[in-house]
Amino acid sequence: MSFTYDDVGATRETGFCPPGFHPLHVRTRIGEGEDVFRRAAEAVMTWEMHRAMGVGIDASADRAATDVDVTVTLAGMIKAPCRVVWTVEEYRRTGWAYGTLAGHPECGEEAFVVERTGDGTVWLSVNAFSRAAKWYSRAAGPATRGLQHAYARRCGAVLRKLSAPESEY
Repeated sequence: MSFTYDDVGATRETGFCPPGFHPLHVRTRIGEGEDVFRRAAEAVMTWEMHRAMGVGIDASADRAATDVDVTVTLAGMIKAPCRVVWTVEEYRRTGWAYGTLAGHPECGEEAFVVERTGDGTVWLSVNAFSRAAKWYSRAAGPATRGLQHAYARRCGAVLRKLSAPESEY
């Protein structure tokens, strides 16, 4: 299956949005310190964050890696096939992006990156560009973009809980 858009891998460049697509950028503070960063990075790379949000994840590998196929199931009904287009695992930055495949209700790319800044603060950035690909996505119009923003904010809230030190449970 091939990608449904041309600018594959473009989410590596924060702020890039191809003409005709809608941008998304949501940055959420997760916590502080190396342990929080490691827990957050692992939760993102192993699909744990997504599963904890209640979405179905069917992936061809246990960890995000380039060319891993992933089908996200929303509300038990909507299947969204994707493929991981890039990953990063650095000392202070870990994450990945996937691009849409045929059958996805949207067309575009979405990246999930955990970063630890110089002061030790850990952040999740969700960056994406998309446009409607199915009739029901087009019919929903701006509501679809609102749902995408809510989903990105929920990613941050869920990852904050997953990454919190055990003393905070």
